[in-house]
Amino acid sequence: MISEQPLYIHNSLSRQKEKFVPIIPGFVGIYVCGPTVYGYPHLGHARPYITFDVLYRYLQHLGYKVRFVKNITDVGHLEDEVVGEGEDKISKKARLEQLEPMEVAQYYTDSFHEKLTALNIKNPSIEPRASGHIIEQIKMIEDIMKNGFAYESNGSVYFDVVKYNKTNNYGKLSGHVLEDLISGAGEERRELEGQSEKHNRADFALWKKVSEEHIMKWESPWGIGFPGWHIECSAMSAKYLGETFDIHGGGMDLLFPHHECEIAQSNAANHKDPVKYWMHNNMITINGQKMGKSLGNFITLEELFTGKHKLLEQAYSPMTIRFFILQAHYRSTLDFSNEGLKAAEKGLQKLLNAVELVDKLISRELGVGSREKKNSDVPPSPLPTPHSPLQSDVQALKQKCYDALNDDMNTAILISHLFEAVRIVNSVYASTETITGADLETIKNIFNVFAFEILGLKKEEDSGSNDLEGLMQVILNMRTEAKSKKDFATSDKIRDELLKVGFEIKDSKDGTLWSKK
Repeated sequence: MISEQPLYIHNSLSRQKEKFVPIIPGFVGIYVCGPTVYGYPHLGHARPYITFDVLYRYLQHLGYKVRFVKNITDVGHLEDEVVGEGEDKISKKARLEQLEPMEVAQYYTDSFHEKLTALNIKNPSIEPRASGHIIEQIKMIEDIMKNGFAYESNGSVYFDVVKYNKTNNYGKLSGHVLEDLISGAGEERRELEGQSEKHNRADFALWKKVSEEHIMKWESPWGIGFPGWHIECSAMSAKYLGETFDIHGGGMDLLFPHHECEIAQSNAANHKDPVKYWMHNNMITINGQKMGKSLGNFITLEELFTGKHKLLEQAYSPMTIRFFILQAHYRSTLDFSNEGLKAAEKGLQKLLNAVELVDKLISRELGVGSREKKNSDVPPSPLPTPHSPLQSDVQALKQKCYDALNDDMNTAILISHLFEAVRIVNSVYASTETITGADLETIKNIFNVFAFEILGLKKEEDSGSNDLEGLMQVILNMRTEAKSKKDFATSDKIRDELLKVGFEIKDSKDGTLWSKK
């Protein structure tokens, strides 16, 4: 059942928040630009895939049937993205490493999948590859040419931006002005005018001619070549989501030229805008500069997980990285720092500790009830009344979590609400506040739904976790035995020594609970 609570998302096209209303009631189509697979995935890659993974999870939670498409770019992405010139990035990598281009693409695709799995990112509904959809791309180019918005030049095909702009608005997504794009700088403009196959420097390639010895090539009506970078996403999104679909996501670095060109191509081919809502996450920066392969300032996810990079002071787990990214709103910049990652590590552990504590508190309540039933001669322990001081806070907290997500997927605010739940659990654990069993169950549900199901956090596997649980139980049993013998010095020493190494224990009438600090 679809939630009646409205979801608002920021539409990059209108530059404002809009109420989300799917084109087909109950169904949502999402397309997110995937990686160009010529290198290892880095921290900058993690942000869009985590951002739109949370959107995917939330829409499913709300009751929508979602088709989520995320592509793999394995051909056509040239070195100069703006002008659309230079060597294909994968072909260049293959040439330098003396490998087949598809060998390069497969190797880095596998690496990409491995790291996204570690980050607990769900698999898309469909993951099409550009090289597997050449027929669809050729067909779309033919439609664009038939409608008069593209031209052939020496075996290559280019999109005629000037002609398109006479009846459409090239730049409506990015805010770029066509005249500025065409004018360029003096020397660069003269060089292009004398040598370029293009009518204008703003025109972009739909199909690039290559020589016979070129490895990545296909037959086309215009000769042997390969498709341009932008056409692949237009063709694949139309194939799997329709000529107009709900949401297109990606990083802000793709807003121009990639997404602007997608809009132009789709309008030129199908006479309609391809997307209802455009969503763009902001960048991860290092010292205020965008992180990226082209700038050489990136940190791969493998380096983050192992700590093997000159900028890293330690290794950080996949869930620490995920939590670090979600602590900021997706449209805000996020600057890398060891301090920020360490704070995220501590915050995540604090949250997971509270999740464990609430389970122990619930078990304690259930244990009290069981003993009361078995021994009717013992008067029942007084439980908190239905009007405990925390009841209104807990009941309102769940709605606050929904409100945060419904306000443009504000995971930062959502996490602040989760830490309010953490505060409540810790207060109850410390016996400074009381709570009903029903409210404890509500908090457990809040953690399960918002922290795990929607934010996609999880308790990372620790091969020694079961051993630790058993060891702690042995130690606590020794302490209980010491107390029973009135050996309070030993009992206090065990408690104090555990605290020194980061384990806090709490005594109550119902037993002893422990947690990591």
